[in-house]
Formats: sequence, C-alpha cells, structure tokens
Amino acid sequence: MINDMGFKNIESKIIRQKQLAQKIVIVDGQPGCGKTMLSPIIASMERVELLSYAFEIEFICRLFHLNKIEADAAIAMVRMLVDHKLYQTMMGRDTNFRYSDLSSVFKDANPWRYLKRIFQKGDMEIPERIKNERPILNLTTHDLLSVSDPIISAIGSTVLYIEVVRHPLYMVKQQQLNMKHLVNNARDIQINIEYDGYQLPYIAHGWEKKFLNCNSMEKAIYCIEKTINATNLKRQTWQNNKSVSIITIPFEKFVLNPEPYLRQIEKGLDTVAGVKTKKIMKKQNVPRKIISDAPPFEIYERCGWEPPSVGSEENEISKRREMVAREVSKDALKVMDQLSKNYFDEYLS
Repeated sequence: MINDMGFKNIESKIIRQKQLAQKIVIVDGQPGCGKTMLSPIIASMERVELLSYAFEIEFICRLFHLNKIEADAAIAMVRMLVDHKLYQTMMGRDTNFRYSDLSSVFKDANPWRYLKRIFQKGDMEIPERIKNERPILNLTTHDLLSVSDPIISAIGSTVLYIEVVRHPLYMVKQQQLNMKHLVNNARDIQINIEYDGYQLPYIAHGWEKKFLNCNSMEKAIYCIEKTINATNLKRQTWQNNKSVSIITIPFEKFVLNPEPYLRQIEKGLDTVAGVKTKKIMKKQNVPRKIISDAPPFEIYERCGWEPPSVGSEENEISKRREMVAREVSKDALKVMDQLSKNYFDEYLS
C-alpha cells in the first residue's frame, strides 16, 4: 500500500534484541532542580562515565507521548541510542572537550581516561572492553520521567533512575528565563507543536490557548504544575514495576546531608564513592550549611541563580515568592502557593 507521501507502507516490527549497555544511570528533573549538581558527583564513582545529555532519547519519548511514533520503533530506538552512546564513549568519540561546559571531560573526576581512549584500539575491541570494565552509562535528562514509557519498556531492568526534585520557588526563575529566551528561538532544538499558526513547546499540549495568554513567569508556573502532575503519575508506574529502580532525591535534603542518598546510589549501581567523589562534592559545595549556597558557576548565574541573602531559609523563600507575586495573576500565584505547600508537605516536613 502506498501512503499519502508516496512511500510504501512496511508492516515489519522494529526490534533490537542484544544490548551493550549493562548498567545505566539516568539523572532527571525539571530545569533548575539541581541535576547538574548531582550528575558530576555520580560520575566520580567507580566505573561511572562522564555525564552525557540524552536529548535524542528525550525527543523519542516526547514523540511517543504525542502519539507520533509507534511503540516498537520508540523502544528499539532507545535501545540503539543508549548502546550507540556507550560505544562512542568507549571509542573516544562524541566526547565533550569544550573546557567550560559542565559535561566537559575537564570537569570530570577522571579526565585522563577519555584522553587515553583516543589512542586505544577500538571497533572490534569495544564489546569485550565493555564486558570487562563494566562501565556505567551516565545520562542527564530534562523532564523525562513524565513521558518515560519507552524507557521502562526498552531498558528498564538496566536503569537506575534518579529523579531530582526541588522546591518550585527555586526552579521558577530559570524556567521563566527559558520561556523568555528559548521559546521560538532557533537555538532551542526541542519538540514543538502547532496551534492556530503558532509554534509552541510540547509541554503546552492540551492547554495551548492558556499558554499563549500567559506572561513568561505564568508560563513557568503552569509548566511546573503540569510536569509535577504528570511526573507523579508516571513515578507510580515505575514504582509498581518490580524490574526497575527509581530513587527520588529532594535537592534540599541532599545538599545538607548527602550521605544517605550516596549509599542508595552505590547500592543501586553496584559501585562505590571514593576520594574523587569527595573532591567533586567539594567543588559543588556539598554538604552545605545553606541550601541555596551553590558554587558561583557562570552557567548557574546565567540560569537565574543568585547568592543567598543573609538570614534564614524562610527569608530566602519569602524573597522568591515576592518576586513571583509581582509578575503574575492571582490565579497563577495561587497555583504556585499550592505547589509550594505540596512540596513542603511531601519532602520537607
């Protein structure tokens, strides 16, 4: 049968049966949640690879969520991309040597292993090296849990999924900046949808008209709300599936007392933290006395981070709420207050 595009329809099922990657850690969360603080710490553990962003996998999961790709194709593509990323990493290819990037080799706890790989034998040697060295692929993703069905089906049994959560008032500024500077910008390579002649981010699906009528701060608030609601539902799916592992880490608790979470991660990945981990934690100023006392990295400042003001954490929260209240409607502020209460009750009380 010939379809409307003039191509012949093929009914074959897309599959990938064998797998190179035997252990994968995915660090996921909303923009501003702190995942780029945690990923380098995990990368410093034995056998864990440099953090790597998995945008292609995000795209596939979002297309599947929007019913734009078949399940068999989505599952096979996730398996292929995971193995391809590990294979290329072990070959010394597609590795980030840009010095200032958070995902740079030079920010890793053990940069020499990537320089060494450039001169090692590759190709046919790689599967055996993977078998012997048992590398743990370290992926960092954005808002993936809420659309993660292909992950569960494709690689669920090999993944330790780490969800980083954070108080919404600490995430909203970065997400507002994303709305201002990325939406409708050619630099934003993301899944978009069409509505009434407008290009909108995929997250606006189902509330497109409301999205268009909001200012940037209101868009950020409603995106946080939609993502939290969808993520809560999908987290239950992961937790009900006995073959997959998920750890939810509240940012506030981790930066003040990381040890219990590090023990969980060690157990989940069958690895250990060591001297390199302590060095990376020191760079990230973990543990901290004040939750918002992050290191003054340029990228953090660009995403809305400011040094904490003098006073208690309650004062810091109040300052951020006042900032939001000046820019949004009463309805949007009510949503933010409810999100804040829910977060406090679930993770901080």
